Order: sequence, then C-alpha cells, then structure tokens
Amino acid sequence: MNPSIARRDRLSRFVDLARVYRGWSRQELASNLGRDLSKVVPDSGNPKLDLVVALAEALDWSIGDVAQCVWDEPMQLPPCGLDFAALDAQAMEAHRAGDWRRLVAGGAMLLRAASTPAERARALNRISGGHDGLGRHGKSLECIREALSLAPLTPGLELMLRVNLCGAHYSLWHVAEARAAARELVEQFEARAPEGRLERVAQAFALMYRGQCARRAIAAMPDTAKRNATEARADLERAGTLFSKLAREFGDDSYGGVANTCRGALMEVDCALGTLDPVDAVATITEALGGVEDPQLAPPGDWLESYGWWCIFGCNIAVRYLQDPQFHRAMAIFTNKAVEIADRLDNWSLRERAFSLEQARRDRLQKSTGFDAEWVLDEDEVRTITGTMGRFPSFRETGWKILTEARIVGSA
Repeated sequence: MNPSIARRDRLSRFVDLARVYRGWSRQELASNLGRDLSKVVPDSGNPKLDLVVALAEALDWSIGDVAQCVWDEPMQLPPCGLDFAALDAQAMEAHRAGDWRRLVAGGAMLLRAASTPAERARALNRISGGHDGLGRHGKSLECIREALSLAPLTPGLELMLRVNLCGAHYSLWHVAEARAAARELVEQFEARAPEGRLERVAQAFALMYRGQCARRAIAAMPDTAKRNATEARADLERAGTLFSKLAREFGDDSYGGVANTCRGALMEVDCALGTLDPVDAVATITEALGGVEDPQLAPPGDWLESYGWWCIFGCNIAVRYLQDPQFHRAMAIFTNKAVEIADRLDNWSLRERAFSLEQARRDRLQKSTGFDAEWVLDEDEVRTITGTMGRFPSFRETGWKILTEARIVGSA
C-alpha cells in the first residue's frame, strides 16, 4: 500500500477513536479538532501539529504516542530463515562489535521469531541494549519495562533486566527510581549470597548504581549530604572490590574499567566527607589523565570510559570546592578531556555532563566577573548538542541556552 494512503487510514482510525471515546457527534468532533467537517483528515495523510495535539488531548494520550502511531508503519521484516538461537547469536555478535544499529535491527528480528514470553523478553533486552549504546536511554527503558511485564521469565533473565533497569534510570537522571531498584537487588543478595558469575556481576552493578545514586544526591540534597556520602562510600568501595575480583577471576578487563570508575567516584565522595583535600583530588585526576592524552589512540571500552567519568568527578569537585582561577583551570582541562573521550566512544551520557558542566563554568564566570565568554560552535558541535537534548530531557533547558547564546560558525 502507498505509504501516504496507509498513513491516512491510520489517522482516520485515530479520528474515529477520538469521536467514540468522547461520545461526540461528527460536528462536535470537527469543532474540537479545529477542522472543517469535510476536511478532518487531510488527503495527504500528513497531519499538521495542531491536529496531532488536539487528537492527543481528546484521547488522553501523549502527543509523541499519537504521532508515532500515525506516522510509523508496522515493521515489515523479510524472512531470514534463521531460528531464535541463531538470531540471538547474531545479536550478541553485534553487541560485542558495538554495532548498536545492527543490534536494534537484530533484536527486532529476534522479537518476531520469539514464541514464548521469555524469548520476547530476551529480544526486548537486545533492542534495549542497542538503544542504550546509541544513547537513546528513554527507548531503552521502555523496552526493559515491557520485558519485565512478561511472565514467566527465567531467574537469570529477570535478574539481568532488573540490573539494566537500574542503569537506564540512572542514565536518565531518575535517581530515586534507580536507587530504589538497586536497593532491592542489594538487599536480595544480602539475604542470600550470590551464586555464579551472573549473580555476582548483578550484585556488583547493584552496589555501584546504589552508590552512584547516593553520590549524585550529595549535591541535590545538601541537608543529608554527609549521610549520602557515607552510604556512597560504602557501596562504591565494595562494588570496586567486587569488580576487581571479577576481572581477575574471569580475565575480563572490562570489569577492571568499571572498578576504576568506582575509584574515581570515591574521590568525589571523600572530598564531601572531608577526608580528601579537593586540591589533592584534582591533582590526582589531572595526573591520571596523562595516560589518555590522546583518546583517539586509546582502545575503546570501559577503561577509557572510566577516565571520562574521572573528568566528570573532577568537575564536580571543582564546582563545589575550588575558587578562581584554580576552578576555571580545572574545569577547562576536565570538560575538554571528557568531550574528547565521549567523541571517541560516542558516549552521550558523558557529553551531557560535559556540556552541562561547561555551561555552569561559563555562568559562574559571568556572575563573578561580568565577563560573558563567547561560546563558538561549529556545525558538528551544534548537531551533537541537539542530539544530547533529544536524548536527555533534563538537558534541554541548558541545551537551548547554549544554542541561543553561542556564535555558530558554518562549515567551509
């Protein structure tokens, strides 16, 4: 069927659904949608934004859900002749290669081949992983939630999904949700010690996420900063120890990279507890970054990412404790390096933090000196900031501020 005709048919169904839902006559429907009775549905099948908004209000849906259902055609995947196990193996290969778009597509094929709730959940988890790699954490979270709603699931698959749920919430700055989900997992393993590699890895990640959420709460909740810092220290230290042990036992250095992230976070926490001098912490982080002087020459993976997060922890320390000019010097070093590492890894979470912290530095400079440092952006940087705004709703206000005040230079 012609895409325009198919889209018009889908739009017509939504219009009819709105009329039935509200109990309107056809004239009342047209009036409430702001349309002439004979032209409620455009012949092109391409609705204007005001019609999408009106339909969403009439149906009590979100605008995005209406737009997606009207615009998106049902996915028509060609037959591949492979069974679920073979498709899952292909999806895992895409994951190991970091080919996130192929992983999303492979996960969709896997979902079509699934015949049980557990297989559907596994397919959704693969799709979630692809979206996570692309920085689309909202879509990743949707997949995980849908997967967890299925039953029955194997204990291992359910555990994996619950850990990934913590990660998706944490990436989106849903600190309360991530902390609650992680706490439930931690308490589960306190009641019964983990058995096997999967459970041990899940325990380590749960501790890390709970500790990182407590670390983030230090700044967000000043009245309980000491308590949060104390909780963060206990969880992050234990998580780092567990990840280091996993790296040694299984010969998987990616666990070592996560342990290194925990060590960096502990420096921020120790500054909050008053057991580490912030100047010394900044010096330690600056010296450590010498090992990744050129991120383009460093192998991608958890170790390189860990130093990107060391930059962010260093920025947090500088924001809270350093005075000018040490503050601006440290922030310039750390935000620049974080962006370089983010670009090497195509890591959107690092980009969000680096852009937000650099804008905070510029705001502080303007407030303290009255000097408004011009932010010059090229087209690639505008695209990156725009992509970050799309992936992180909490960043959109900052992103608009950056784009509104910056001087944009075009390509040659």
